[in-house]
Amino acid sequence: MPEVVIAKPRVGKFNKNAARRVRVAGKIPAVLYGSGHDPVAVEVDPKQISKILFSETGHNTIFDVEVAGLPTAKAMIVDWQREPINDLLIHIDLKRIALDKTLKVRVRVKLVGVPLGVRNSGGILDQVLREVEVECLPADIPASIAADVSNLEMFQSLRVSDLPHSDKVKYLNAEDATVAHVVSIREEAPTAAETEAAAVAAATAATAAAEPEVAKKGKPEDAAKKPEAKK
Repeated sequence: MPEVVIAKPRVGKFNKNAARRVRVAGKIPAVLYGSGHDPVAVEVDPKQISKILFSETGHNTIFDVEVAGLPTAKAMIVDWQREPINDLLIHIDLKRIALDKTLKVRVRVKLVGVPLGVRNSGGILDQVLREVEVECLPADIPASIAADVSNLEMFQSLRVSDLPHSDKVKYLNAEDATVAHVVSIREEAPTAAETEAAAVAAATAATAAAEPEVAKKGKPEDAAKKPEAKK
């Protein structure tokens, strides 16, 4: 049974102060749009939204959204904003969807196995693409895409073309795009402090080389001259 999100319509002005009042009341300001309907400003329960975002299907979860005075609609979370300091949800975009129309969504890639190049050659596995973009019907959206990397040798790559393919899901990334590869362990890069110290030392040496020698006190060339005899 799909999750049901209760969305309460917002009335009045839609500005920062109004949004702040919604959050102070324990809700999140949101907008519901799409599928040929006018956008509707609503407020939703942050606990419900967090539960969806942290579920197995995450932001690709399809749920029912109920708004007073409007028919129940299928929807997805297409965008969300978090407060950077406390990581609290502060705004949500909900999009109505039609189950008979394809969608473009991003799906998480899960790497499976330990590469041969890691086990036998001391390499490290580097995941380049953590998500891929696909196009499919809402009912065919995969929760994640498993990518078997166990046969990768040192310096070998797994590409989009190597991911599981089906006639229901179309990849929108380039087929030769690298998903993951096994690379050698690089030498440890100098720290920022070490880099800065080296730069200061080099600048000091360059300045010292460019400065002219300081003339010694007195005039040694005059001291070497003999005084003229008086007539």
